[in-house]
Amino acid sequence: MYIRIRNLREDLDMTQTQIAKILNCSQRVYSNYERGEVDIPTETLIKLATFHKVSVDYILGRTDKKEINK
Repeated sequence: MYIRIRNLREDLDMTQTQIAKILNCSQRVYSNYERGEVDIPTETLIKLATFHKVSVDYILGRTDKKEINK
């Protein structure tokens, strides 16, 4: 999961600080998410999925399909 959120961020050429602002958290907290040092709260996980237009299951590694079923 942690590699996926880093890859999604890097695919958009965004910094941790930019994503942290979107999530309303500090860069340090977001960095901890990417390194797997703290669990990502459910609300933040949903925000990440919505922002990146992927499913929560994709971020969690439960599927390799990025697209959200409609």
